[in-house]
Amino acid sequence: MKDRNDKLVFWGCFIALITTAFAFVTRTFMVNMDGLWPATFGLNKVQGQELFGAGIWPFAISIILFSLIIDKIGYRVSMVFSFVCYVVYAAMAFQAYAIVNVEGLEGEALKEAQAKAYQFLYWGSVVLGLGNGTVEAYINPVVATMFNREKTKWLNILHAGWPGGLVLGGLLTIMLGAKVEADWRILIVLIALPALVFLVMLIKARFPVNERVAAGATYREMLGEFGAIGAAIAGFLIVKQLGMVVGWTDTTVIIIVAVLVVAYGLYCRSLGRPMMIFLCIVMMPLATTEIGTDGAITGIMKEPLKAIGANGLWVLIYTSAIMTVLRFFSGPIVKKLTPLGLLAACAALAVAGLFLLSFTTTLFAIFAAATLYGIGKTFFWPTTLGVVSEQFPKGGALTLNAIAGIGMLTVGVVGGPLIGAMQEKSAETAVTSEMPGTYEKISKTDKYFLGEYNAVDDDKLKALPEGDEKKKAGEVILDAKQGALAKVTIFPLIMLGAYIGLIMYFRSRGGYKAVEIGGGGDGGGH
Repeated sequence: MKDRNDKLVFWGCFIALITTAFAFVTRTFMVNMDGLWPATFGLNKVQGQELFGAGIWPFAISIILFSLIIDKIGYRVSMVFSFVCYVVYAAMAFQAYAIVNVEGLEGEALKEAQAKAYQFLYWGSVVLGLGNGTVEAYINPVVATMFNREKTKWLNILHAGWPGGLVLGGLLTIMLGAKVEADWRILIVLIALPALVFLVMLIKARFPVNERVAAGATYREMLGEFGAIGAAIAGFLIVKQLGMVVGWTDTTVIIIVAVLVVAYGLYCRSLGRPMMIFLCIVMMPLATTEIGTDGAITGIMKEPLKAIGANGLWVLIYTSAIMTVLRFFSGPIVKKLTPLGLLAACAALAVAGLFLLSFTTTLFAIFAAATLYGIGKTFFWPTTLGVVSEQFPKGGALTLNAIAGIGMLTVGVVGGPLIGAMQEKSAETAVTSEMPGTYEKISKTDKYFLGEYNAVDDDKLKALPEGDEKKKAGEVILDAKQGALAKVTIFPLIMLGAYIGLIMYFRSRGGYKAVEIGGGGDGGGH
């Protein structure tokens, strides 16, 4: 790092990312612990997941939308906006707590209060998600500009803040234990601590001028790197996600997307760089592999941990610790393998780890397989950002952040539900094969983005008479859903093929090299 200001900016950005991780891990805990938000607000499982999702999808939308204006409004304004979002979230969460914690509140009055409080918590979570997305919208281009000759290395180090925050936040949550159970507002305060730190560090810091701006690349050129096709991909996912929240029909979604894409294309007069579009498409299985399968793996490892009396958060802490350490030491690995070589190696490790997880049952074997998978997924996200930043510097904040937004939206709209459908299909096949006539008693038909699917209905399963059929059905379903992880390997296999293709492409052109446009990012700031 060049001087004290650069160190201050980098570590301020690092702590800002830790804040987003604190928000994620504490909300995961509060939504899934029956004695916390479910008990306080009378939430069922569906409402709990809706509440959790409200803090996720705005992230993807804000990271893309802020990328379009961040060079105009400045990094400092974006940073302050993210801090304000954390303050608003805390205020709304505290208000939700106050509404339901009134002496003598019970019966219908309690239910009405819980419904009112839920609205505060839901929209507070939306604001939190916007704040988290804004953090990524400014930290990625800031670090890519500051270290424009070692982008992949420093983006990996920066993104060690995410798993590092999960480890620290998870440990603090476990240590607070009974205090959290007595008053979950402690976890809201926990998020505020790193938020205050990054505000103090960055409020007077001198931010670099973005590499694109310093090099004289125009706003239209930035939009052109992403192009109309890139806008179509991101626009569809954004509008589809919003449509799922507010209830738009598919026709309405298509019309809105068409209008936006046509306007975007007419302005930038570009379909987009072919490799950029290719990387956007590859980001879909990447995000599904990294984020979408985490829930399944956590679920599989939950039972062995429960058997030895361990907190389920240890799964998240363990894999996050692996990612934190490896990302800090990414420099020599990137130099040795090149960014694309590293991505290909990680995809191969993810395939092996997921396949082993599909049939391992002992605690040691599960952790060993999860370790392999954890190492594989460590470099996916930041190294992809590094490749995009190195190959499309004229794309500035837009290409760098839009591909991250596409990844997050893919998980919510397609990837996560698709993995769930894969597991349900495996359960259907296994129960139908081993227990003819039973699946019809315990299943239901539902719909998701890709059509109809059959799923096990937990209420129907519980309603089966106690006996061999009920016990065996539960065991068969559990084994089948774990076995579905073998099918999930299709995603990293697709990635592996894509990266090998890119490696061969660059080799035919003399090898992988970062594109330089001359904007060092030094000088005055926002």
